Amino acid sequence: MDNDQEIIARIKYLMTELGFRQNAFAKKIGVDNSNLSKYLNGHLAISEALINRLVVNMGVSKQWLLTGNDIPFAKQPVAVPPTVVASTSIDNSLEGTPVYDIDVTAGNAPRSQLFTEDRIVGSVNLPELAGTGSRIVRVSGDSMTPVIQNGDMIAVRELSSTRYIVWGQIYVVLLDDYRLVKYIRKHADRNMVTLHSENPNYDDIDVLRDDIRDLMYVQSIIHIDNRN
Repeated sequence: MDNDQEIIARIKYLMTELGFRQNAFAKKIGVDNSNLSKYLNGHLAISEALINRLVVNMGVSKQWLLTGNDIPFAKQPVAVPPTVVASTSIDNSLEGTPVYDIDVTAGNAPRSQLFTEDRIVGSVNLPELAGTGSRIVRVSGDSMTPVIQNGDMIAVRELSSTRYIVWGQIYVVLLDDYRLVKYIRKHADRNMVTLHSENPNYDDIDVLRDDIRDLMYVQSIIHIDNRN
C-alpha cells in the first residue's frame, strides 16, 4: 500500500493506547509475531489480509486504518472484558507494577495529583503487566458488580488523549466533580458518550465528551487473595 508508514504509525498507536506488547498484539490479531515485527519495521508490505485481521479481531475502523479519517473504533464495540487475575499478593520490593493507596472512585483530584510517590504502598508482579506502564488502584462501590467487586484492585493505564475511545471497554472516567469506573458506549450524538454500569440497578449516564477531563484504561481486574 502507498501509505504503509502512516498505517504502521496507526497500528503502533493502537498497541500503545491499548497496552499491548507486540507478542500479545500479534496473538490477538492472529498474526505470527515475527511477521508482525516485519510489518512494523517496514520489511514486509502492509497487506489487505493484515488490515482485515485488524478490522475483524480488534473492531478497528478500516477507513481510519487506511486514511486516518474517522476514529479507530467508530463502528463496532470491542466488548472484551479486562483480564481477571484470580490471586496474587502485594510485595514491598517495588519491583513489579506499583500499587497506590488510592480509591480511584473517591474524590475529584486531577490525574496529576493521584500518582505521587508517597502513595505507593508496594507492587504486584504480574507478567502480563510488565512493561505496560500500568498502575494498580482500589475501587469502591458496587456499580460494576460482579465484574468489579467492591474493594477489588484494578490495573489502569493513563491515555495520552481522550479523543480515541474503545467502545464497550471499561475506563476510569475523570470529570470535574467525580471519578467513575464504567463501560463507555457510543452515543447517538457524536458529542456525547454513555457511561454504563454492569450492575443493572444503576442507570446509564450520558455525558458530553468535552466534559471528560482524563481517561484511564482498565487493563486488568485483580482479586487480591491474602488467605495464605
